[in-house]
Amino acid sequence: MRSIAVYCGSNFGRGDGYLKAAVALGQTLAAQSIRLVYGGTTKGLMGVVADAALRAGGEVHGVITEKLVERGQLHEGLTSHDVVPDMRNRKARMAQLAEGFVAMPGGIGTLEELFEIWVEGQLYPPARPIGLLDVGGFYGPFFGMIDHMIEERFLPQGHKAMVMAHADPAQLVSAMRAYTPVTVEKWGL
Repeated sequence: MRSIAVYCGSNFGRGDGYLKAAVALGQTLAAQSIRLVYGGTTKGLMGVVADAALRAGGEVHGVITEKLVERGQLHEGLTSHDVVPDMRNRKARMAQLAEGFVAMPGGIGTLEELFEIWVEGQLYPPARPIGLLDVGGFYGPFFGMIDHMIEERFLPQGHKAMVMAHADPAQLVSAMRAYTPVTVEKWGL
């Protein structure tokens, strides 16, 4: 795996656990020669993971919108970057550049990016690996909802297996490298 897109908050979250996890993820990607693809800003956890990867000698590619560049939010120290017209193009370009995806804790933008890439893998297999950096059990309620969707027969059990979670970045990347795409038949067709 040569590149991973990381979705994460433009805020830092409560406490320093998320910040430490972002540093560890950036360092892990750099140590394993995996290019970080991310949202291109200096804001919140996005800036932290990029800075950590860069300090560790990693390659970091940012994909940022024109509006964010106009606001002065482009990370000036990146290895490379793309400027795109809008968020839709930003997500598409990030997906185009990535061989795998990691969602750190974040807000609705992080979840939206996660769900979009998960749906893509569901509809257009084979899916690329998707990992959740589960800092402090952040994604526990998420998996509770996924289990509820399975119980109510809105989601086949196999689709849950498309997303893996670990609290440790190195273990998460290792699981992503070992990922075998899941094929699930659609119900009711």
